[in-house]
Order: sequence, then structure tokens, then C-alpha cells
Amino acid sequence: MKKRLISLNVNDETYEVFVNPNTTLLKVLREELELTGTKRGCDEGVCGTCTVLIDGRPVRSCLTLAIEAQDRKITTIEGLQQEGDLTPLQKAFLSEGAVQCGFCTPGMILTAKALLDENPSPTEEEVLRAISGNLCRCTGYYKIKKAIMKMAGG
Repeated sequence: MKKRLISLNVNDETYEVFVNPNTTLLKVLREELELTGTKRGCDEGVCGTCTVLIDGRPVRSCLTLAIEAQDRKITTIEGLQQEGDLTPLQKAFLSEGAVQCGFCTPGMILTAKALLDENPSPTEEEVLRAISGNLCRCTGYYKIKKAIMKMAGG
């Protein structure tokens, strides 16, 4: 398989990387760009730990080929910082105790960001539906839902 040079816009920075056509975005983010906030979980798109935003929408980076992400805006958890500080959403996760082991947290926060960007005042049902593809073994989702609802004003 012949490697191709691609250009990726990740967290408002442009990176040029050589990839095989079947290389996943997850692999490029973690191994080539050393953005390890994006976690590798099931490698089957089931757990949501590898969630990133592409053009503002949550996607599973383990199922997305890096080549497919060219010319699109990719946001990882590292890209959410505002002037070196955590965002209000990240702070809400901390203050509400929605972070336990932290493995699901990056994907959960990015999924919540996409929801709140699209719908700033979601209902609890809409929050639960949005995060339903992100598995958490520690929190039981109550504190995660509470953190998101705090940002929604609820």
C-alpha cells in the first residue's frame, strides 16, 4: 500500500502527515500528532472514547479514515482550551464530579459540546440521547447528565 501525504486541520493547526489509505484518524491523532486525549477503546465504534468533532459533529475516530478527514475541521479535547484554561463545560464536569477514571471524559465532553452548540437548552432526555453512544463504567451517567444540564441552565 502506498502512503499518501495528507493535510489535516486539527485544533486550528495544519499538519501534514504520510498515511496509508486505511489508516484511521485515531491512529494519526495518537501516534503521529501525539494528541493522546483521544482515547482508544473498542476500535469498533461502540464505546465512544475515541470521539472527536469533525466540522462540529461528533464522530468515532476509530472508524474514520484519516484521508476522509482532509479539508475538514477536526477538534480534539486538547483543542477546547481557551487561552490555556479549561472551558466552562470542562469545569462543569469537574465541579459536578462527572470525571471518575477519566477514560470516557474526552469523548463525553466533545459529544456534550456538539449537543450544546446545536441546542443550548436541551432537555434531560435529549442529553441522555446525545451521550447514549458514550460508555462510562464509573459514574452511572447521573453526574455527567448533571454537568451537561448545568451548562444548559437546568
